[in-house]
Amino acid sequence: MQTVIIVVATILISAVIFIPIGVKIRKKTAESKIQSAEKEARRIMENVKIEAENSRKEELIKAKEEILQIRNELDQEIKERRGDIQSQEKRLIQKEENFEKKTMLLDSKEKELERKITESEQKRQEIETLYDRKMEELQKIAGLTQEQAKKILLDTLEQDLIQEKAAKIKEFQNKAKEEADKNAREIIGSAIQKCAADHTSETTISVVALPSDEMKGRIIGREGRNIKALENLTGIDLIIDDTPEAVIISGFDPLRREVAKVALEKLIDDGRIHPAKIEEMVEKAKEEVMASIKDAGERAALETGVNNLNPEIIKLIGKLKYRTSYGQNVLNHSMEVANLAGMMADELGVNSKIARRAGLLHDIGKALDHDMEGTHVEIGVDVLKKFKENHTVINAVHAHHGDVEPETIEAILVQAADAISASRPGARRETLETYIKRLEKLEEIANSFEGVEKSFAIQAGREVRLVVRPEKVSDSEMVIMAREVAKKVENEMEYPGTIKVNVIRESRVVDYAK
Repeated sequence: MQTVIIVVATILISAVIFIPIGVKIRKKTAESKIQSAEKEARRIMENVKIEAENSRKEELIKAKEEILQIRNELDQEIKERRGDIQSQEKRLIQKEENFEKKTMLLDSKEKELERKITESEQKRQEIETLYDRKMEELQKIAGLTQEQAKKILLDTLEQDLIQEKAAKIKEFQNKAKEEADKNAREIIGSAIQKCAADHTSETTISVVALPSDEMKGRIIGREGRNIKALENLTGIDLIIDDTPEAVIISGFDPLRREVAKVALEKLIDDGRIHPAKIEEMVEKAKEEVMASIKDAGERAALETGVNNLNPEIIKLIGKLKYRTSYGQNVLNHSMEVANLAGMMADELGVNSKIARRAGLLHDIGKALDHDMEGTHVEIGVDVLKKFKENHTVINAVHAHHGDVEPETIEAILVQAADAISASRPGARRETLETYIKRLEKLEEIANSFEGVEKSFAIQAGREVRLVVRPEKVSDSEMVIMAREVAKKVENEMEYPGTIKVNVIRESRVVDYAK
């Protein structure tokens, strides 16, 4: 135990003695290392400064060399540009010299031209003087003044030209007639022979037969409520008068009249007539009429051989069944025009499908002209454009009354077919007032020409005969007069078909045997 204590005590004493000595030794060692590190750092810094100075000097040398090189290049470029500028100056000087030469040449030519103009003016005056002298000599020899001679010459030339023009017109007319009359008659005659259509009289009334006169009271109803309901729902006037067993339906719109007629017939068959039943029957009648319209349109397209029509256009075609023009049913007229145009197209070897299509659709605007503003031609063209119809068909529809120029043979055939269908005997009727006005206008136009003694509108206005004074109108002038009368009639009148202009000139000599 004592030994252990002695050992521990010894260790402690040693530690107390040797630890301070070790610390001092380590301190001296560290200080020496720090001093050596500082010396090394100072050496490195001096080396870095030397290297930096050397690099700076090298960069300065390089920069000076680059500046010198750039300066040399700039000097070279300046020399080259100076050379270019000098060459351009030389060219400009040369061009200026050439321009001055040309200016001098133009000045000399201008002087020469002025000299020639002066000489020409002198010669012209000499020629005019000589011409006047010769004309005076000719007038003395002929015994006529210049104006008199000119008038005689112009009169002679005018007579010759009139005779030549008349002869040429006759020649062309005869030639055209020889070539066209036979074929035209055959085509039109064949077309009319193959196509026939029934026509109804234009009217604004429909008549419904009654089983007895007692039915009239039931149609009128208590305080007229039944008849008022029917009139309000259909937009027509119902006329109940003393006509036995009949009621008259009056209205401008044929579709409304047809709806009212069908509804009234259904009410009479049913026997129950009151406002509610009237409303029900009117709706059924509308459906029935619309179905009839669709059937009529499809039948017309089938009979004329026109395919791929828009369903809305087919409905419009069917509506034409209830339209008339001058007493001619428009649907039948349209079918007739389609067949006529198609037959003539077949005869002429052109597209008969286009001709038939255009003929069937040419009056399509009449299905809507009660409801829309504008002529039936404009309305029809707008409808066909809306449904993207063929341009050739649209042109034929647009041109069938001459609103625009026809672009194809098919369009001309539709015009001709429309005129044939409208003007053939019995196809249409006119009011007496319109008919008389047309005849008076025709005679008025004929009498407006100088030399006409009297004129007559004959053949129901399809021919006008002009009797001319023989001393005022020569045979040659008759041909020209007939053409001018026809042109004036075309420009100032509207008429169905064609009008023949017949000019008559006769000389009568009277003597007496005594």
